[in-house]
Amino acid sequence: MSRSFDEMDPRRALAEIARDFHARGWMAGTAGNLSARDHTDPNSFWITASGQAKGRLDEADFLRLGLNHDDVIERGREGIKPSAETSIHRAIYRLFPEARACLHVHSVDASLAAARAGAAAQSLPLPPLEMIKGLGIWEENPRVALTLFSNWLHVPTIATDIETRFRAAPPPVPALMIHHHGTTVWGGSLQEAYNRVEIVEFLMSYLARGG
Repeated sequence: MSRSFDEMDPRRALAEIARDFHARGWMAGTAGNLSARDHTDPNSFWITASGQAKGRLDEADFLRLGLNHDDVIERGREGIKPSAETSIHRAIYRLFPEARACLHVHSVDASLAAARAGAAAQSLPLPPLEMIKGLGIWEENPRVALTLFSNWLHVPTIATDIETRFRAAPPPVPALMIHHHGTTVWGGSLQEAYNRVEIVEFLMSYLARGG
């Protein structure tokens, strides 16, 4: 019988998810990053190390960081550094205390879908497909949109933009998109976040194909 990712050590679960997403073309090379709160200390989270091939991660390729400081609490092995996009994960955990996992992928379809909206667009309308229920939208003919952010080279600037916009107006779905970059999805459990990534990428594929 298969186990929920939440029944596993977060490092093992995240490594398994990374291999899965890599196989789908959503985490090519070293692209993307994944994190999950620690089981025993929810004020800290495990995140992928920078520059690691996502199709070959193991439990040593993660670091544990605090929500309110940049110090490394625990390191899987010597020499590894936190993902360059750690500030985005930290922003999500601060904004949404119920979030237990945050998963960021780079897919061709998501980039194409956002490009169709235009480089200056701040949101991407989502199609009213049945699959959208997986994001917690239970309405007939829902009109919701994925929030879009500029892809600043200085990643903490992106994180600041996320915190500023979401504190002013919470997002309609538990996901966001960075232009020319990729989607970030979160959930109340690691399994839920994983499921939601699949839903978001399904919707992005539909839009990329002209839906």
